[in-house]
Amino acid sequence: MSIRWKLLWSYAAMLIIPLLFLVLISSLLLIVFRGDAQSIKAFYESKIEGIEESDFHRLVKHTLAQDPELLTDTAYLQDLSDELASRQISIFVRAENRAVYVSKGLEDNPALTSGLPPYEHPDFHKQSTVKINNNDSYQIVQYDLRTADDKPVSLFLLTKIDPLVHFAKRWFPILLAAAIAALILTNIVLTYYMSTRIIRPLLALRQAAGRFSEGELEVPIAVKGKDEIGQLGITFEQMRVRLKESILLQLQYEKNRKELIANISHDLKTPITAIKGYVDGIMEGIADTRDKHDRYMKTIASKADELDKLIDELFLYSKLDMQNVPFRMQPMSVRGLLGDWSDDLRFELEKNGVALMTEFDVQASVLVQVDPDSFKRVLGNVIQNSLKYMDKESPAIRLSAHRENSRVEIAIEDNGSGIPAEAMPHIFDRFYRAEWSRNSRTGGSGLGLAIAKQIMLAHDGDIRAESVEGEGTRVILTIPIDGGGTNGVK
Repeated sequence: MSIRWKLLWSYAAMLIIPLLFLVLISSLLLIVFRGDAQSIKAFYESKIEGIEESDFHRLVKHTLAQDPELLTDTAYLQDLSDELASRQISIFVRAENRAVYVSKGLEDNPALTSGLPPYEHPDFHKQSTVKINNNDSYQIVQYDLRTADDKPVSLFLLTKIDPLVHFAKRWFPILLAAAIAALILTNIVLTYYMSTRIIRPLLALRQAAGRFSEGELEVPIAVKGKDEIGQLGITFEQMRVRLKESILLQLQYEKNRKELIANISHDLKTPITAIKGYVDGIMEGIADTRDKHDRYMKTIASKADELDKLIDELFLYSKLDMQNVPFRMQPMSVRGLLGDWSDDLRFELEKNGVALMTEFDVQASVLVQVDPDSFKRVLGNVIQNSLKYMDKESPAIRLSAHRENSRVEIAIEDNGSGIPAEAMPHIFDRFYRAEWSRNSRTGGSGLGLAIAKQIMLAHDGDIRAESVEGEGTRVILTIPIDGGGTNGVK
C-alpha cells in the first residue's frame, strides 16, 4: 500500500473512531440522566426545561378546558401544586390581572409574577424564558383560557433553571452536530494539508528520481520548505546539480583525453618521423661522408632530446593535473629569489643578444610560500615562450615586481611579436599554439604555459597575460604574501 493510501486510511480512522465514541458516550450520558431511550425521546419532544409539556397540555385540553371552574378551585390548584412541587414546578393563576392562585415559593417573588406575559386569547399556548434581576432564570409555559362566566384566565407553569445546563440540554443536538461537522471539516483540512505538504512533494521527488535514473538532469526540483521533506528536496536538488556537474566534468575529461591523445600523437610523431628519416638515410648509405654522417647523428640526437623533453613535460603536466606533485613549500624573500634567478638568467640571455632589465619594488622582508624549483620553472617557461617570438632587432625582456595589498605581482614583459587577440583566451590551455606559430623555428610542446598555470594555482596564485600584436607581451604572476601581509612594509 502506498504512503498516500496509508495516510488517507489513517485520517479516515481518526475521523470515524472519535465519531463513534462521541455518539456512544453522548447516548450513555443521556440514558444515565434521563433513564432510558423513551425518556430521551420525551425529553426532546418537550420544549422547556423541567416540565413535560405534553402532559400538561393534555391536562389543560381535557380537564381544565372541560371544567373551567377548576381554575378558580383553590383546593384543586393546591393539590396540583403539591404534586408538581416534587418536580420543582410552581403554578400561578391570574384572572383579569388578579392573582387567583400562587404556589409556595412564588409568593416572595413579586417581581417574577408581576412580569409575566399578558393574556392573549383563548387556547393561547406559549413558552418563554424570563430573567429576574439578571440573576435567576425561569422557564415558563403559559395557557390562556376562559372561565365558566367567560372571564380571561392565564395559567402559568414556572420552574427555575440553570442557564448553562438549560443551554447545553436545549442545544445539545445542534452542538453535537456542530462538533461532528467541525471534526469532519478539520479532518478534511488536515488531510488536504498533509497531502500538499507530504504526498505531493514525495511524488515530485519520486518523479525526479525517475528522471535521474534516465539521465535527465536539466529540470530543477521545486520541493521547498524547512521541514524534513523540504530538506530532502534541497538535498535532491544539490544531488542533481552535482550529478550534472559531474557528468559535464566527465564529458570534459573525455574531450580533453581525446584532445590529449591527438596532440600527443601529433607532437610525438614529428620528432619520431625525423629520427626515422635520418636513420633510414644512414642505413641506405645516403650519409656517405664523415661530415654528413656526423650531421645526421647530431640531428637524431637533437630530435631524441626534443622527444625526451616532450615526454617529461607530458608526465609533469599529467601529475599536476591530478594534483600528484609533492611541492616543498618554504618561506622565501621575493626580492632575493628574483635577484638570484635574474642574475643567472642575464648571463644566458646576453649570449643570445637579449637585454634583461629588472625593477624590484618590494622589500626584502616580504616573504612568500613557494617551492623554489617549481616557481623557477614557471619563470623559465614564461621566458622561453617570450624568446620563441622575438622579432625585433634589439630584443629585450623586462622583469619587475611590486606589492599589491596582501599579494606580490611579478611581471615579465617582452618586445616580441605579441599574441593575436583571438588567441589570448587560450594561451594557457594545454597543447595550444596559434597556427602561425607552428613552425620549425618556434617548435615547443604547447605545454609550457599550461604547466606554469597549474603550478601557480598550486601556490594559491594566478597567472594572466596582456598583449598587443606587433608590440609585445606582458605576463603577470600573482602570489599571496606569507602571513597575509603582516611581514614587511607596504
